[in-house]
Order: sequence, then C-alpha cells, then structure tokens
Amino acid sequence: MIEIEKLHKRYGTFTAVESLDLHVRKGEIFGFLGPNGAGKTTTLKILTGLLLPTSGTARIGGFDVIRQGADAKRITSLIPDRPYLYEKLTPHEYLRFVSGLYRLDERESARRAATYLELFNLTDWKDELIEGFSHGMKQKVVMAGALLPRPHALIVDEPMVGLDPASAKLVKNLFAQLAREGTTILLSTHTLEVAQKLCHRIGIIHRSRLVAVGTMEELKARTEATSADLEEVFLALTGSRDTDVEAVP
Repeated sequence: MIEIEKLHKRYGTFTAVESLDLHVRKGEIFGFLGPNGAGKTTTLKILTGLLLPTSGTARIGGFDVIRQGADAKRITSLIPDRPYLYEKLTPHEYLRFVSGLYRLDERESARRAATYLELFNLTDWKDELIEGFSHGMKQKVVMAGALLPRPHALIVDEPMVGLDPASAKLVKNLFAQLAREGTTILLSTHTLEVAQKLCHRIGIIHRSRLVAVGTMEELKARTEATSADLEEVFLALTGSRDTDVEAVP
C-alpha cells in the first residue's frame, strides 16, 4: 500500500533522509520510530505532498505522491502532531468542510460525522467554536476529520499528544479496528509502549537512514535484547544504551 524506494531529501549539504526503502502492507500498522531529527517527519511530509524529495519515489495505493499527487491524497489522511484547524469553525462546520474537500456524498458524510463526534465525545460541543477547545479536544476533531473520508492509508504523527488516558485507549482500539478492516496505518511516535502494543512491524530510522525493520520478535533477536520492552531494542539500534545520569553537583 505504501511503497518508498531510494528516497533522498537534502537541504543544501544536510541530508535529512538517505536512500530510504520501505514497504507497508495493506491492513498493517507500521511503527516508524527514531530519535529527534532522524528523518521521520521529513518522510511523512513527503508522503503527504508537503515536501518534494530530492530523489527517489514514494507511492500510496500505486499512485506516485508527486506525479499523481491528487490521486494519492484522495485515498490518504494525515493526523499531524499538532492539531492545525480553522479555529473560527465549529466541529460540525469543520467536518462539512472536510467532506467538501473529498467530494463525499453529503448524506453519508453527515451520518459518519455524527458517528465520529459521538465516538470522540464531541457531540455536545459540535456547534462551539474550536478556538475555545483544549489541545486534546482539538486533536480529536482532527482525528474525526481524518477518518471521515475512510482513507485507505492513514499517516499518523504522535497521535496521543494531549489525550487523556481514556481517549488514548479509545484511539488505540480504533486504530486496531481500522487495520482489521484493511486500513494501512503508518504511525510515527516517541511513545514506545504504544508502538509495541499496536504495531505489526516496526522500522527504526537513525541519522537519516533506516537501520532496522521487523516484528518485535525479529528486532529483539537482532539486538539480543534481554527484556521484552521495545525501549531496550530502540536504544540498542540507535546507539543510546548508555543513558545513566550522574548527580548534578
């Protein structure tokens, strides 16, 4: 469903992404992990058409994200790490706006919008201006908008930021259900517990290059990890095992 081949992105002499090859299967939740500045966000921006690659190709559902950008966007939704919204709109108005962008059937999209507003406990707030919402409420509005067109591919950057524990659990269960129904989810997060519990496979990018891909068991075997935690695997693959801190005088 998501195919990245020999992807490079350079800013002058700085290489943000180097020779990235990555395939994410239909119905798979794929964790895309790495330290700050490793190249995760750059890759996601290229996939969603927000950045042009220096070279290489990226396809979603067979559509080249550059040469067939409109077709790729039609089957893709993005949940960014920050809830960018038109804050003078209400959730109801925002979802109608999204429906118009994707040219959805009005009656069907209205039914789906009501379902997602109820799911995210936003029904009582659907006619209130978004500008007065908390970060977590805004994030839920973004998620409702991303899911409204029933995307084939869902690209997610730090989805749990600002969510309370109950909402975070709801989102994890929702992602698992979507994957079972065939939605492909590319999930970038620093919350390793979320990645370990949700993802079928995990890819780790470090210093602009993909250093490992596999299931949790495969990554553990590669690093000879002694615990069941993804944290040990991650630290081993990114050269960050020594994280002890001495007392500050």
